[in-house]
Amino acid sequence: MIRTFTGARGALIVSCLLVVGCTQIPAASQAVVEPSTAPTPTLPDTGRSASPSVSPSASASAESSPSGDPAKPQFPAFDASKFSNGSNITNAWLPLQPGRRWIEDGVTIEEGERMPHRIVFTVTNLTKTIEGVPTVVAYVEDYAEGELVEKEIAFYAQDDDGAVWYFGEHPEEYEEGEFAAAPTWIAGIADAKPGIKVLGDPSMQTQALYQGWAPKVDWNDYGRLDEHEDQDCVTAGCFDDVYRFAESSDEEAGIFQLKSYAKGIGEIRTGARGGGDSQEDLSLKSTAVLTGAALEKFDDIARAMEAHAYEISPDVYGKTDRMH
Repeated sequence: MIRTFTGARGALIVSCLLVVGCTQIPAASQAVVEPSTAPTPTLPDTGRSASPSVSPSASASAESSPSGDPAKPQFPAFDASKFSNGSNITNAWLPLQPGRRWIEDGVTIEEGERMPHRIVFTVTNLTKTIEGVPTVVAYVEDYAEGELVEKEIAFYAQDDDGAVWYFGEHPEEYEEGEFAAAPTWIAGIADAKPGIKVLGDPSMQTQALYQGWAPKVDWNDYGRLDEHEDQDCVTAGCFDDVYRFAESSDEEAGIFQLKSYAKGIGEIRTGARGGGDSQEDLSLKSTAVLTGAALEKFDDIARAMEAHAYEISPDVYGKTDRMH
């Protein structure tokens, strides 16, 4: 189940029509992690197997898979004690500071048909403790042909080496404007595990790493460094020092989303490789930093989503502490 932005699923072109207080952005950090053994799908197109095991080690290294195949996704070794300031996400390629907002525009291609697609990703001023780690709360909206088809609250934290981890999400899916489903997963509940989105030093991400693991909802995305580009130009402008990652999942071996991250900005492009029933072609349109009432608005939206999550997901979200 591949999701857009950081996400999905920044740039310095700022549209402030609906924003109170916008400023420009940068950031920096570095990190590495030791993957564990896992006989699962490869990049780009080797086989798949059952659920991988987790390494007991919490030491950091950039060693490739013990299997000898860095394309086979591994679990990064999670240690809650290594998140001394987890909610302060300063990773240069995925800086998730409160108030930051990215808008990506483009198309989804399904059976040759191109449909308008937009992702709006906003970092709230809220935190939520998961697995003993204070995580940042992001609010994400996904629009297809101008209609909201999914919104979610998602949880990120940065370890002491600068790696940005993903701790889960509560997505709400809509069909023709009506609520349809909520495949929620939270690390530490129902066998779900956190994973890594981006290392502090992306050049070290040569081993495919799980971005999370949630067997209850078949969430098992993973990513690996695909290419470094000196510069990439998108709708919002041209950006230097860009790392592109190939992301896939256990159910989609050989099918990839290509996510590009620019230093000091964040995600700037989503592409595709290997076919698949649905492909996305998105690029960064604008970024902003929300303050004051504009940011409080998204805090309130996230709190409302959490209240709904407690109602409709008592077995998963209902077991978590509240945001603050």
